[in-house]
Amino acid sequence: MSTSRESDWQPVELDADRPHSARIWNYWLGGKDNYPADREAGDMVEGLIPGIVDSARADRAFLGRCIKHLVADAGIRQFLDIGTGLPTADNTHEVTQRIAPESRVVYVDNDPLVLIHARALLVSSPEGVTTYIDADLRDPRHILRAAAETLDFTRPVALMLLGILHHITDDDEARKVVRELVDAVAPGSYLVIAHATAEVHGDAMHEAMRRFMERGGTPIVARDRDHLASFFDGLELLEPGVVSCSRWRPEHSPWGEPAEVSQFCGVARKS
Repeated sequence: MSTSRESDWQPVELDADRPHSARIWNYWLGGKDNYPADREAGDMVEGLIPGIVDSARADRAFLGRCIKHLVADAGIRQFLDIGTGLPTADNTHEVTQRIAPESRVVYVDNDPLVLIHARALLVSSPEGVTTYIDADLRDPRHILRAAAETLDFTRPVALMLLGILHHITDDDEARKVVRELVDAVAPGSYLVIAHATAEVHGDAMHEAMRRFMERGGTPIVARDRDHLASFFDGLELLEPGVVSCSRWRPEHSPWGEPAEVSQFCGVARKS
């Protein structure tokens, strides 16, 4: 089921002339929900960082492995996915409800194109709930109030911040937002972060981000492993800690450890 009503949907205005990270991500993943400005910016970044498409794919694969652990091993049945992005294969609710159909998933994003496609996201299993909030990560109070209509915050929730926190470029503001979200959830909840880093490609990543913002793209910052680890202060960081998305509990392969990508991640539990 869905908790959104048809009357909740309002017309939205798209800015197709400026690149948007969600649409660029969609382009890298082989999707069709993007515009020339997004494809040009995506090609520019790939020219500087040839492995960037692998980063996008590794981030998506990490999402699947992480959710499977949280649902099957940790017993989580509630997810607050902030920075949803455009629908692709194996979205959060699909992976979650495939294992536990009764799971409840709230998506949050503020990109108009994501809003248009939210109807596709709002296809829940009959036993569970999937809904969507049009909101900005910088307003966690609004997100929490709206999410409380679907989620029970007296029970554990998985906070998913994949590819979104790097758009809050001020470190103090980013930590404040994360802390407010973590403080609102019950013990036994989890914080999941995936974030752009320059640790793999160095100056090329910083240059790609600079050129992206020059084209009118959403401000973005790369943070190193130590900075990312600080977002998990006070929480129990799961093994293997803050690592490349490709190296967070990878599935066995005869070719050994996967290569590092420029998207790092971590998962932590609130005691």
